[in-house]
Amino acid sequence: MVKLRSTSEPFRMVRHVVWWSFLVLPVAVSVGIMVAVFLWLLEQATQLRHAQMWLIWLLPLAGVGIYALYHYWGQNSEAGNNLIMDEIHEPGGGIPFRMAPLVLLTTVLTHLFGGSAGREGTAVQMGGSVAEYIGKRLGLTRADQRILLMSGMAAGFGAVFGTPVTGAIFALEVLAVGRIKYDALLPCLIASLLADVTCNAFPIHHTEYTIAYSAKAALGYFSLDLVLLLKIMIAGACFGLASYAFAELSHWLKSTSHALISRKWLIPVLGGGLVLGISGIIGSYDYLGLGVRSPDPEGVSIVSAFSAGGADPFSWFWKLVLTAITLSLGFKGGEVTPLFFIGATLGNSLAMLSGAPVDLFAGLGFIAVFAGATNTPIACTLMGIELFGAENTVYFAVACFMAYYFSGHTGIYQSQRVAVSKFHTTESNESTLKEIKSARRRYGRGQEPE
Repeated sequence: MVKLRSTSEPFRMVRHVVWWSFLVLPVAVSVGIMVAVFLWLLEQATQLRHAQMWLIWLLPLAGVGIYALYHYWGQNSEAGNNLIMDEIHEPGGGIPFRMAPLVLLTTVLTHLFGGSAGREGTAVQMGGSVAEYIGKRLGLTRADQRILLMSGMAAGFGAVFGTPVTGAIFALEVLAVGRIKYDALLPCLIASLLADVTCNAFPIHHTEYTIAYSAKAALGYFSLDLVLLLKIMIAGACFGLASYAFAELSHWLKSTSHALISRKWLIPVLGGGLVLGISGIIGSYDYLGLGVRSPDPEGVSIVSAFSAGGADPFSWFWKLVLTAITLSLGFKGGEVTPLFFIGATLGNSLAMLSGAPVDLFAGLGFIAVFAGATNTPIACTLMGIELFGAENTVYFAVACFMAYYFSGHTGIYQSQRVAVSKFHTTESNESTLKEIKSARRRYGRGQEPE
């Protein structure tokens, strides 16, 4: 049993809060400013591409430029979010400060020329890079450096989506499947809040989403529609399977292209060509870029998915394929906003098929596919509350938890560790998702490392 000295404990608590507020302040403010600049540049690039659609035909050439930047200047920045996770788990070569401007520039280039990508990966990498730089300058211990890195991740995520509570929990939850270590809870929350406040101090506006459907209260208690709940459970399983498909396709494309193509600069050329070719075949460019809004009033986007008829039955599939190609074959950006698109459009299709509320299912897919792909069901449930309000919290949780389970032991971050198996009650040996995938190849699909 741990004995606490009651007279000294309050002073230690106050000192802890003051100390970490001081440490995360420069990280949070710096990241908030960088995210604001990044979001502004992203908006300018998107508007320019919409006005000058001929730019998309330069996507393969832009891919070669991105490859060159990372090849000659990137050092180990190519690993992206996985590098930050590896540094938190086992400090090694460090995170180069050049990661921040490099990923910002290359993500904007990807969006300018029509790559199907997101923005969270860029924000998180900027946060990790800044935190590493400041931590080294302050001469922090390894333990404190680890917490500061997590705070940088929280700051980037919270600021880029305007969801500070989600940002804090995401940074804690994403490191290991089935386990949250709360030693960095307060620093992550402070960093995420400060970064979001800093970002909002600039003329940056986050997209607002609305779910009109609301679970009605009866006699002061939450009243569940059991038929609707069953539909949500089935939809949650579908969201999880979509997460699984996206992660597996992304990893397969990356490993296969690197194994078959010896001249690595040709990989983004192939990727850009495939994105343009598939878009031409299906006759739509709605799946390029972020996909939050479409310049065509009849086009498919995340916003349109919240309305009946706002998505085609296979909209989610095309976004899944094009994003996997873009991010696996040499281009930069995040996966999360495309996952929002995949989830919202899949939710729209499932709602139309089952007769469920379209806006509710679009919102559930929005957060649940993300939950399955990142193995962060708690953070995504909170994201639903921050973005859509608390009226449908139970439905948010059911969809996210079902998606988390049905996505299996896979995910978009290969350095994520499995602390507790989804299918067993025993602790795992802290294998990474990459190691589990390798074990499946050796021992047969469905078996986990012992």
